Amino acid sequence: MCNALLGRGLCVVISNLTVYTLRPATKGFSLSFGSCHSLGDGYLTSALPDNFALIVRGSQCDKKAVNSQRPVNLDLRTIKLPITGVTSFLHRVSGIILFFGIAVLLYGLDKSLASAEGFAEVKECLTSPLAKFVIWGLLSALLYHLVAGIRHLIMDMGIGETLEGGKLGSKIVLVVSTIVIVLLGVWVW
Repeated sequence: MCNALLGRGLCVVISNLTVYTLRPATKGFSLSFGSCHSLGDGYLTSALPDNFALIVRGSQCDKKAVNSQRPVNLDLRTIKLPITGVTSFLHRVSGIILFFGIAVLLYGLDKSLASAEGFAEVKECLTSPLAKFVIWGLLSALLYHLVAGIRHLIMDMGIGETLEGGKLGSKIVLVVSTIVIVLLGVWVW
């Protein structure tokens, strides 16, 4: 693809904010990794927003680092996520909790089905406050994941895809899941 675009020039591919420079070689192109880009007499030939891939044709490299003025914030306590980011993060965390929680629940199910003694042990274990807390946590993750998943299904139908709709949907997810999780806590305890 770059062969047809280049001719004799320089092709710079920017992918995920990393710059790769392709130079014509005897057999195809040679790839060099660099932090400069060429826009002098070049032009944009392709832009793929999914992976930030750009192909630029030009002849000079201006020796500027890509996004050198970009701020670096490594203190996670100071990052302020919008409400849509919070709900997205919680949806992922609840999925991870469910993934690992299923292993615990399957172990308990296997033990309870193995023998009458195993069933009695699992039943006795589930009456402890710690086990009730773990069950409440797993069911809370399940309910939050369910409510957030329903929101995603609604968005797949084209409802709430705007910025305002996304914010409203996130608020609804948080309110509904909080109510359901509190009711679940009353039921478990």
